[in-house]
Amino acid sequence: MENNILVIGAGITGIEASILLANAGKHVYLVEKSPIIGGNIIKFEHVFPNFECATCLVSPRQQEVLQNSNIELLLLSEVKKVTGKPGAFSVKIKKQARYVDMENCIGCGACYDVCPVKIPNEYEENLMQRFAIYVPYSGSLPNVPAIDTENCIRFAGEECNACQESCMFEAINYDEKDEELDLKVDAIIVSTGFQQHKPVAKYGWGTIDDVYNAFEFERIFASNGPTTGEIKKKDGSEPKSIAIIHCVGRDENKYCSAVCCINSLKFIHYLKEKIEDIKITNFYRDLCLPGKKYDKFAGDMKSLGTDFIRSDDIEISSGDKSILVNYMNGDAKKQLPADMVILSSSIEPQKDNNDLAKVLGIELDSFGFFQESDPDFGTETSTRDGIYIAGCAQAPKDIQNCVTQAQSAVEKALFQFNLK
Repeated sequence: MENNILVIGAGITGIEASILLANAGKHVYLVEKSPIIGGNIIKFEHVFPNFECATCLVSPRQQEVLQNSNIELLLLSEVKKVTGKPGAFSVKIKKQARYVDMENCIGCGACYDVCPVKIPNEYEENLMQRFAIYVPYSGSLPNVPAIDTENCIRFAGEECNACQESCMFEAINYDEKDEELDLKVDAIIVSTGFQQHKPVAKYGWGTIDDVYNAFEFERIFASNGPTTGEIKKKDGSEPKSIAIIHCVGRDENKYCSAVCCINSLKFIHYLKEKIEDIKITNFYRDLCLPGKKYDKFAGDMKSLGTDFIRSDDIEISSGDKSILVNYMNGDAKKQLPADMVILSSSIEPQKDNNDLAKVLGIELDSFGFFQESDPDFGTETSTRDGIYIAGCAQAPKDIQNCVTQAQSAVEKALFQFNLK
């Protein structure tokens, strides 16, 4: 036994698993393909049902990962090969160069403004721009930039030393190379999270102004987002009416994501907090309110003031002065004008799940999530001994259930293979 465990994915599930393992005395390799840790939760301003500050909730755990000597954090890294058996896995990792020294950099940001390249920031849902040397968000952890070589003009062959010359701490090294790491681990926990469904054409997303998906609206409301929390239309005016469309993506995915309805209801609070007299209409197919706390949460949100219209046939079109929500109500076709539309998109498997499943030698279910070995007995064991799954990598779920499943996966990794 090597007494090492690999955790793939540094969202809230992977963070929880890594801390538990490290505190149990195990050496953890925490692999994350992005330059930061935190996953999707750090895009949120508040989390339901108690409206805790998402950053306040996660930042202490992020700091614990960064400061724990038993956790070796491998950012900009991907698993490329896994061989062996439980207690003796051999893992090959490709670690991309960051080109910024994480020990020398103090996160001052002097290198940003001198960069001549600006591109849409995919971490901000393309609602604002970033430089070729960047941190994804204000407050990202670790607060150390990385150089995006696909967009940096120096790596395209042009002469540019702007960011290096601006750094008084000599933290920027253009000669840094990608690495291949060979690790020996006893067990593997997969916590790669989810991606958001991209709405189909009938919803007007990407073609009609002021039609946003849930993550885009989350960033608009966020105090560190592109509008610093002001809810404005693209023309700069304040919306007077908003339509929230539930179950976007359910027809294509053929499953309920379980948390979208609760997240959509959270937006009622967001909107009423910023624009007290705004008119809100929720279009829903079914309201999924699992668990004892969410029914009360839904009642609390409804009491703030919103209309509910049940319809499973909705299309969005552009009107002269507003967005038009075209919907079927019974046998009647109706239309509702709105200044802004929020599409509550479903949770989907990560797009590279299939590639990772092949590398790990485990199976996916019919939806593309990682398959459990026995869904009736437990959801943390994959179809290969010694490899466990947790969080939204296994199925859609809320934060609390992601953390609970991480704890269960850790328990199995520690005790099933006698890693006590």
